[in-house]
Amino acid sequence: MAVATLALGAVGAAGATAAPGGKPGPRYTAGAEGVGDAYFPFAGNGGYDVQHYDLDITYTPPAPDPAPLVGEFDGVATIDLVSTQDLDRFNLDLRGMEVHALSVNGKPAASVAPPLAGEEVDGAAYWHVQDDDARVWELTVQPRPKLKAGEQVQVVVEYGGTTTRPRDIEGALYGWVTQRDGALVASEPDGSMTWYPVSDHQTDKATYSFEITVPEGKVAVANGIQPKPEETANGWTTWFWDAPDQQASYLTTASVGDFDLRETYTSSSGVPIIDAVDTKLSTSRLATTNASLGRQAAMVDFFESKFGPYPFVAYGSIVDNDSVGYALETQTRPVYSSSASEGTVSHELAHQWFGNAVSPERWQDIWLNEGWATYANWMWNEERGIRTAQQSYDNWYAPARDAAYWGLQIGDPGELGLFATQVYNRGAATLHALRLEVGDADFLAAAQLWLERYNDSAGTSEDFQAVYEEVSGQDLDEFFQIWLYDQVKPPADWTTP
Repeated sequence: MAVATLALGAVGAAGATAAPGGKPGPRYTAGAEGVGDAYFPFAGNGGYDVQHYDLDITYTPPAPDPAPLVGEFDGVATIDLVSTQDLDRFNLDLRGMEVHALSVNGKPAASVAPPLAGEEVDGAAYWHVQDDDARVWELTVQPRPKLKAGEQVQVVVEYGGTTTRPRDIEGALYGWVTQRDGALVASEPDGSMTWYPVSDHQTDKATYSFEITVPEGKVAVANGIQPKPEETANGWTTWFWDAPDQQASYLTTASVGDFDLRETYTSSSGVPIIDAVDTKLSTSRLATTNASLGRQAAMVDFFESKFGPYPFVAYGSIVDNDSVGYALETQTRPVYSSSASEGTVSHELAHQWFGNAVSPERWQDIWLNEGWATYANWMWNEERGIRTAQQSYDNWYAPARDAAYWGLQIGDPGELGLFATQVYNRGAATLHALRLEVGDADFLAAAQLWLERYNDSAGTSEDFQAVYEEVSGQDLDEFFQIWLYDQVKPPADWTTP
């Protein structure tokens, strides 16, 4: 884990106060280097709660072939946070970028020049390598004066560098993925640190605003709505986006490309839908995409009838003619690689309720995201007359599968199993079996209570079970043990209604 430390003003010893027994002890301490997630222990940070990120980005995409596939990135991140303890220092997650300047409450750092590994600069800023995991970077800030618990703080970081094509723990492209015509930005699970300084864990949600300046002719699309039209001057266009709803960091996007930014339309309940579709899609992919996006308003109506009101200010899609190879439920505006099928669109829309409005408190609970989004697609297929949810369940249950398939515990799949097919399909089957266990009325009532109780927050599998036990009046310990943790095929008790 690479660590940069930035000191603000003179660096002194931590404040001391009387500890129990009369011995002096520290009053001001360092915020934790991570939230302690079992899969990504250094993701996120302790000691503060971020309220808002304002991201002012200038981006130059790569030159045409055969130039190297790298972009040029300059950013200013203004971060409003509240300290949750008396802080001597705190961390931000930032990977692969250089910090040019940093201030806390208007007080600049003594030095923020990026030094060589292990080299001090003016006794204020230095890098050192703690281990060989280059995916994890910590930017440690020492504010002077120190911060008191409950203090409102504004941190301004000027940073930048060249962008490439970072990869996640499984080797998949993620974060700020440089494309020849721009960038596709999709950051699950911890890729937001590749493009802005952040507390990169879903337990620290915040609101966002964006100013993204790109060469004239390029379109930049982020979360939320456009508070005002884009502005063009001297060969550059600045795009403005505002995301006023609580949002996990991995759900942010600021994708850049040759997009057709389509005029807003609305669902029956008035949710504005804004789509951005790459102008270079092939004829067949564009036809598939247009047909799928044309059903978004009807999908919103259907899911609202089952789960309650759409939870955010807007919706829409970003469809990029890229090589990433997956879709992601970036909040209010999912991203799709190459084309958007109807099933994938319904899946990513369902995530706005399950995963985005209510996020997994621990990454091991990702089945609550993917199982629900997959099951919601089963429900949509039934609504469309394609097949019933029971038929989808039967199609999953019937085939013979090897022990390795059943051996993965979807309630704790491991960091390399986050996106395993079992998390999606056995997760969906778990929900269908739960529906059969508690009955249709309690199944939907509990889903709505879950979304209401944990809205703008995060919950665990245990929290989810508790909600269903509260609504149904049943003890569901054995059910969830069988479906989330037993490493064998569940018994056939739930194969028929």
